[in-house]
Amino acid sequence: MKRIAMIAALTGLCACAGVPKEGRIGVLVMAHGGEPEWNQLAEESLEPLRAAFPTELALGMARADTLQKAVSLLERRGVRRIAVVRLFLSGDSFLIRTEKILGTAPGAGPRPAHWDMSGHDMSRMMERGPDAMPLWRVESRSRFVLTREGLLDGPIGGRILVKRARELSADPSVESVLLLGHGVGDDAADAAWRESMMPAVEALRRALPFHTVQAATMRDDWPEKRALARREIRLFVNRERDAGRKVLAIPYRLSGFGPQADMLKDLELVMDGRGLLPDPAVGEWMLEQARAAMDSAGWRP
Repeated sequence: MKRIAMIAALTGLCACAGVPKEGRIGVLVMAHGGEPEWNQLAEESLEPLRAAFPTELALGMARADTLQKAVSLLERRGVRRIAVVRLFLSGDSFLIRTEKILGTAPGAGPRPAHWDMSGHDMSRMMERGPDAMPLWRVESRSRFVLTREGLLDGPIGGRILVKRARELSADPSVESVLLLGHGVGDDAADAAWRESMMPAVEALRRALPFHTVQAATMRDDWPEKRALARREIRLFVNRERDAGRKVLAIPYRLSGFGPQADMLKDLELVMDGRGLLPDPAVGEWMLEQARAAMDSAGWRP
C-alpha cells in the first residue's frame, strides 16, 4: 500500500514538472463569429497556436459569457497567464469593452447572480450591437495581456487581399476591384470606415494594373443606409460594365460578404466570397501576436 502511495506521489510530481509556479501560459482568441462555415474557418486558423500553447476560441462581439467559458476551459488545464489575441480587422474593435470584462481596466462589476440568458435573447441583443449586451467581469485566477493590432492594421491584410485579387483576375487592364466592408449607420463613422480601407486599396493599386480600385461599405445592420449603399454599389458595377470592364468583388472581412450578401446576387461580379480566411498567414500572424504579447508581459513559456 505504501509503495502504491509513493508511486502516486511521484506521478503527481512528474505531472507538474516543467510547469512554472506562476502557471502555464495559454492563448484566448477572440473573433466575431457568424455562420457555421465562418466559425469553422476561424477554428482551423488556430492550428499554429494550438500546436504551441493551450488555446481556446471565444466567439461574439466581446461577450462576457463566451470569454468566461474560454477562460474557465484554459484554467482547467493549469493556465494562469493568458495572452488574448483579438482576431478583428481593427485593433480598436471592442478593445475597451474587453479590457473591462477581463479586469485589466475598471468599469465592469461581477457577474449578475440572476444571469440566465437564452440563445434567442442573446441573438436579439447581438443584433443591437455590443453595447446592448451585459457587461460583467469574468471570474478568474489568471493574469491577462491583450494584443493591440488588427489584421488590417499592418501589412498582412493587404498582402492577403492582393492574393485574392490575383486569384480572381484574368486581365487587370480591363478589370476593376470593389472592396466591400461592413460599414456603420452613422455617416461620419462610415466615412472613417472607408478611410481605414485605403491602405488595402493602395496595396491593390500598387500590386496590379487594375483600372479602378474602389472601397465601399454595405452597412449591413441599418436598412435605410443599406439601401443607399446598394444603390452606390450598383451604380459603380453598372458603370464599369458599360465601359467593358469586369468588377472583381472582394470582402474586406475575415470571410464572406456578411448577412446582406444577397444584395450582390443580381450584379455582374467576379467573386468567390473569400476574405482574409482561409489563409495560413492568419494563423502565423496570430502566433506572432501572441508571442509578442507574452514578451511584453515578461512571460517566458
